Amino acid sequence: MIERQVNTNIEPEKAVLVGLITSKQDKFKVDEYLDELAFLVDTAGGIPVHRFIQVLDYPNPKTYVGVGKLDEIAFYVKEKEIDMVVFDDELGPSQIRNIEKALECKILDRTNLILDIFARRAKTSHAKVQVELAQYQYILPRLTRMWTHLERQRGGIGLRGPGETEIETDRRIIRDKIALLKKKLVQIDKQKATQRKNRGKLVRVALVGYTNVGKSTLMNLISKSDIFAEDKLFATLDTTVRKVVIENLPFLLSDTVGFIRKLPHDLVESFKSTLDEVRESDILIHVVDISHHEFEDQIKTVNETLLDIGVADKPVIMVFNKIDAYTYIKKDEDDLLPATENNMSLDELKVSWMAKDNHPCIFLSALTKENFNAFKKLLYDHISKVHSIRYPYNDYLY
Repeated sequence: MIERQVNTNIEPEKAVLVGLITSKQDKFKVDEYLDELAFLVDTAGGIPVHRFIQVLDYPNPKTYVGVGKLDEIAFYVKEKEIDMVVFDDELGPSQIRNIEKALECKILDRTNLILDIFARRAKTSHAKVQVELAQYQYILPRLTRMWTHLERQRGGIGLRGPGETEIETDRRIIRDKIALLKKKLVQIDKQKATQRKNRGKLVRVALVGYTNVGKSTLMNLISKSDIFAEDKLFATLDTTVRKVVIENLPFLLSDTVGFIRKLPHDLVESFKSTLDEVRESDILIHVVDISHHEFEDQIKTVNETLLDIGVADKPVIMVFNKIDAYTYIKKDEDDLLPATENNMSLDELKVSWMAKDNHPCIFLSALTKENFNAFKKLLYDHISKVHSIRYPYNDYLY
C-alpha cells in the first residue's frame, strides 16, 4: 500500500468542498452530495469549513468550475489558509494539474478521498492488497511531477532505458505493481473460495446496505459478537463471517463493506473477492437507515450495485434500521402536497413500504433492540425455507 506518514501532532487539515448544479442534479441533490462529502472529509480526519457551488450545464473540461469561480475559490483558500480543496466528482489528469496551478494547495476528488479512507481502514493483508490495487489504478493516468512519494528509480547505469523519462519510469513501476497485486488477489480469491467451500452447505446470509446504516451493529446483535462499529463511513472493510444459531437453526452470517454513491469502479473491481460473500449468499439482508432523509436514494444506489455484481435476483429482507432516530415534519391538514418520506409518520411509512415493496420488510432499532425479536422470527422463517429445500429429508445440522 502507498505509505503515508502519520503525525498525530499535526493539526487536522481544513478543507473546502466544491460541487456543481447541472442538468443532471439540482441544488437539493448537490447539497445532499456535499453533506456526504463533508462526512467523508470528517471520516478521513479533516475539517470541512466551507463549500462552493456553481451552476453549469456540464463540468468545465479544463478546471471543473468556471474561471471566475476558480478565482473566488483561490482567494478564499489563500485568505483562510485552507489545506485542501475537495471536488465532489472524479477529476481528470489535466483538470487536477490546472486546478493545482490555480489554487496552489492539495486537490482531491471524491474518488481519491474514498480511496484514502479505505487505505486508513484496511486492517488485514487482504483488504490492504485490494485498496493498494485500486489506488495504483487511480494514480496511473494521473501521474505528474508531484508524485515524489512513489517508489521511484533514482537513475544510474543500467537502471533506466535509453531516453526514458522519469514519468515513464513511474508508469512502468506502477504497471508492474498492478500486475503483481492482481496476481496476489487471484491467489487470495482461491484461498477465500476454499474457505467458503470448507464451510459446508450451511445457509449463508449477507448483510448489505449503504455505508453507515448500522450493518455492523445489527451483526453484533444477531451473532452476539463484538465487531467494530462506529458512526463513520466505511467502518467495515473486511468481510466478517460468523456462525449463528436461531432456535435450532444454524447459518452463516457475513457483514460486508458499505456501498456509496459514485463508488469508484476500480474499488468495486478490486474488492471482487470481498463481494463474493454477497454473490454466494442464499439470502441478503438489505439494511436501510430510515432516519436518513435520502434513504430512498441510498436504497437505489445499493440496488444498482447489487445489479452490477449480478445478485439482484437473490431473496432480500429489507430491514429499516434506526427507527429510534426517525423524525419527520408533520404536514398541515390543509397541505395538498403529496406525502413524502420527509413528512410521513413512521406508521405511515411502514404501511407505504410494506405495500409497495416486493420484498419482506421490517422496521427496527439495532441500538435499542426494538422489534428485534420480530426480525429474528422473520429471518428464521426465510432461512428454514432454504434449509428445508437443501436438506429435504434431514434434521437441522449443527
